[in-house]
Amino acid sequence: MRGLWVLLVLVAAAAKAERVFIGDQVIRVNAQSEEQIKLLQALETEHDGEVDFWLHPVSTELPVDIRVPRSSPVKAYLLAHRIPFTVMIDNLQELIDQEKAEMEENQMREHSTRSFNFGAYHTLETIYSFMDTLVAQYPNLVTKEEIGKSYENRPMYVLKFSTGGNKRPAIWIDTGIHAREWVSPATGVWTANKIATDYGTDASLTAILNEMDIYLLLLANPDGYVYTHTNDRMWRKTRSRNAGTSCRGVDPNRNWDAGFGGPGASGYPCSESYRGPSAHSEIEVKNVVDLIRNHGNFKSFISVHSYSQLLMYPYGYSYTPVPNESELDTVGTAAVAKLTSLYGTRYRVGSIITVIYQASGGSIDWSYKAGIKYSFAFELRDTGRYGFLLPSNQIIPTASETWLALQHIMEYVHDHPY
Repeated sequence: MRGLWVLLVLVAAAAKAERVFIGDQVIRVNAQSEEQIKLLQALETEHDGEVDFWLHPVSTELPVDIRVPRSSPVKAYLLAHRIPFTVMIDNLQELIDQEKAEMEENQMREHSTRSFNFGAYHTLETIYSFMDTLVAQYPNLVTKEEIGKSYENRPMYVLKFSTGGNKRPAIWIDTGIHAREWVSPATGVWTANKIATDYGTDASLTAILNEMDIYLLLLANPDGYVYTHTNDRMWRKTRSRNAGTSCRGVDPNRNWDAGFGGPGASGYPCSESYRGPSAHSEIEVKNVVDLIRNHGNFKSFISVHSYSQLLMYPYGYSYTPVPNESELDTVGTAAVAKLTSLYGTRYRVGSIITVIYQASGGSIDWSYKAGIKYSFAFELRDTGRYGFLLPSNQIIPTASETWLALQHIMEYVHDHPY
């Protein structure tokens, strides 16, 4: 009996063991020819689910970032084909350890001072607690609504900013759909506080909220986000089980019913971009789809990711331009000009398929096809120095500049009803 107990303890410990990335590097490849792009694409296809491409091989104009484990043959492959690369992150685990130490230090400081630091990363529990605090502070403006449960039965909450009325024209913003992109929900948290505190003093925001509602989903992938804190900092997908394999999860931004199953999404369950068995198979996606459809009056849909410093509009799955592409491009370009004005941060603007790569089953393609004309996706800081491990001292600068772009989009949507 004692032996069985020891075995159960060991199994439980193994299940909770946190993945380490000691010696893992992130390398940047600047392909110099189409032949090199094809070799990188072959590497990605042949090792789908094994090699973690942070930025995918698309063209010689765009960098390719790859996380390379210490024992990986990737560098040998690149050297053998004379494809040049540089090291962006020398030891990934060092950055993860530093991030974790900063979080623990901040948690103690917040606990002792009973305050909330917007310039720090937080756990799901702390973010949900912040939402309750915001609702308590601004009860006439902010409500917290549960839109459903996640695969692992965590509640999914939206913050609704409203001054009254029923199903008024609304703006949707979601953050954290990809679990490892921590600066996205951190920006969302800062933004939620900004909306609450500026209503009544900022004339533009006040005018918007006097006639429209804003819905903000801070953690669009709660299970994945928790998993990045407890088990694997580099986890991207949901945590659903896939039939016939031990590989877990679906890429929640390849699971929407817009070109579902087309190029730019994988049918292999172990892939980081696995599309899932069917459109809206992921409950986290279906919860959002159901809310948007049942509401029926959303005028803008904005999804916030990281990294690369991009502001994009549909389509990702098709090369066919959307009917109002010139309008979306004008709005996006003006929004980015506002963003750049604060710290000089440079963004690129364009359709997903032209700015980065073909990607099917994406959220803003779905929202656009559902009739939400002003659909945009942000890729926040940076351009690869830290990638998904953006230091916490960049959270507030990132959120502050992003707010200027968000506010411009919301103003435009407010001023151009349809």
